[in-house]
Amino acid sequence: MSNGFLPISRADMEAQGIAQLDFVYVSGDAYVDHPSFGHAIITRLLQAHGYTVGIIAQPDFKTAESINILGEPRLGFLVSAGNMDSMVNHYSVSKKRRQTDAFTPGGVMGKRPDYATIVYCNLIRQIYKQTPIILGGIEASLRRLAHYDYWSDKLKRSILLDSGADLISYGMGEHSIIEIADALNSGLSVQDITFIDGTVYKTRKREDIYDAIELPHYETLLADKREYAKSFYTQYCNTDPFVGKRLFETYDKKLFVVQNPPAKPLSQSEMDFVYALPYQRTYHPVYEEAGGVPAISEVRFSLVNNRGCYGGCSFCALTFHQGRIIQTRSHESILAEANQMVWEPDFKGYIHDVGGPTANFRAPSCDKQLTKGVCPQKQCLFPTPCRNLKVDHKDYLKLLRKLRELPNVKKVFIRSGIRFDYLIYDEDRTFLRELCEHHVSGQLKVAPEHISNEVLEKMGKPPVEVYERFTKAYKEMNQTLGKRQYLVPYLMSSHPGSTLKEAVELAEFLRDLGYMPEQVQDFYPTPSTISTCMYYTGLDPKTLQPVYVAVNPHEKAMQRALIQYRNPKNYELVVEALTKAGRTDLIGFDKKCLVRPRGGQGVDQKGKNAPNGGGRDRNFAPSVKQRNSGKKKTIRHVHKKKAGK
Repeated sequence: MSNGFLPISRADMEAQGIAQLDFVYVSGDAYVDHPSFGHAIITRLLQAHGYTVGIIAQPDFKTAESINILGEPRLGFLVSAGNMDSMVNHYSVSKKRRQTDAFTPGGVMGKRPDYATIVYCNLIRQIYKQTPIILGGIEASLRRLAHYDYWSDKLKRSILLDSGADLISYGMGEHSIIEIADALNSGLSVQDITFIDGTVYKTRKREDIYDAIELPHYETLLADKREYAKSFYTQYCNTDPFVGKRLFETYDKKLFVVQNPPAKPLSQSEMDFVYALPYQRTYHPVYEEAGGVPAISEVRFSLVNNRGCYGGCSFCALTFHQGRIIQTRSHESILAEANQMVWEPDFKGYIHDVGGPTANFRAPSCDKQLTKGVCPQKQCLFPTPCRNLKVDHKDYLKLLRKLRELPNVKKVFIRSGIRFDYLIYDEDRTFLRELCEHHVSGQLKVAPEHISNEVLEKMGKPPVEVYERFTKAYKEMNQTLGKRQYLVPYLMSSHPGSTLKEAVELAEFLRDLGYMPEQVQDFYPTPSTISTCMYYTGLDPKTLQPVYVAVNPHEKAMQRALIQYRNPKNYELVVEALTKAGRTDLIGFDKKCLVRPRGGQGVDQKGKNAPNGGGRDRNFAPSVKQRNSGKKKTIRHVHKKKAGK
């Protein structure tokens, strides 16, 4: 008898009357049938279009037989590393092995290989030489053309070549995967499927490539980082489905990897259809004994509001994966899902998130985008908002109000990113008021990332003055409401463009706020971002001007230590950094100093004798320890990222 999940074994196939599956989906994640997991969306969508699909989740990558448990599919294998790039999943920015994997039963690490997409495809090819293999997921999507790989410190070929697969369905994939399935089902050879938007294919027939931009040869890219920067920016300017051109790379003078233009964004009705598919909304019961799949806890009581982002942050891969055009679900679709959620036995009254890449984007930034696309070389918000930008929170507010009125709902939180610059550009303060009044749990997470305008420019973030306007407005609104709520700013160290000078500038800013973050994200060079291109080439791909890049681990440690200069463990690094930056004036006993000199009182381990650094700004979050202590009133505010969740 069926348990509602797709087949994961021959017994499941027999129970569902399936002799041979149309597709077998191989995933680096455990099988979770929830629309926050890519494998769930793609498999359920194929099922809705009449195709049978089975799932092999986290196969034993040491034996090819693990790929064979469902037999040969009639139409092809679908392969994904999972919801994350397998290397990001496995390693921290310092390239140290992570201890847990939230996408694996029991959080166990090591159930998927490094470069999982390639390994799984090679396993398939050991048994099935001719069966079509279609790649998907973020790992394949962001590695679809030649790309810098941080973990090997090499410029790698398209993943299509190293995997031995036939096609890549890049981006979110709903349109392209159905077109691929229909083409295969019609009897078309996979080698002849060269015409579908949102796909990448390989060919040896140069004459068949039409209406395309030729990128530099791979051998040229290897020899000249400037050429790679130019190639990358060409790719970046062709990520829009309306204006993007076909691109191709040449390998060994006779093999061509061709990227078709991106697939069109989903209409609202298509988005609604995708999220109305019959998901079980949890992990497969076979994982119960292992304690379930931890990742479900983050999304089980959350609602996806939109896709895409026109924020244009340089370090974000969303432009390459989801695109810049906002796609939304209707209120009716979101409310229908919420009405299911609020009656689940484990629901405690709290909707954890109503969001997406940027929660408060509910429409394209301007009217032309849905017919003419985004501006290839201009940003909607950076460096200043475009004159055509529509700033309006009314629709999002209506949605939040409806969700607040549902039965069993105590609180509706917004935990995914609020774009603070877009919020502050809204002269109507109604959304800010209701955000503070109803949707913040003591702390609001925002992402200024840095405060040096030189660094912010490389990040594609607004100038620090915009963030200061927001913090002032947020503080004033909470005072008006009689609430004590704080900001939790995300900060990033060692981003391209940041020297020790800018790192010191950030430390001084934090000093003046009386605030030290407990968690800081070092810049992580992930595939297919502008920032990663800067990291690898030392050039800004938009201008080809040189960019300073901190690549030495010790310098990166110094930049990070400056942000957390009050931590006694960082004392030596902070002194070294200040000395190298020519800022020994910040070593002393003055209130503007960051640390005390050696041989003096030093940095008190409890923080009592640390320089006071100006007045404490109560706009920023105290630590759990501080909130629970009424005695140590002089201790500085300390940031704890996960407090208040």
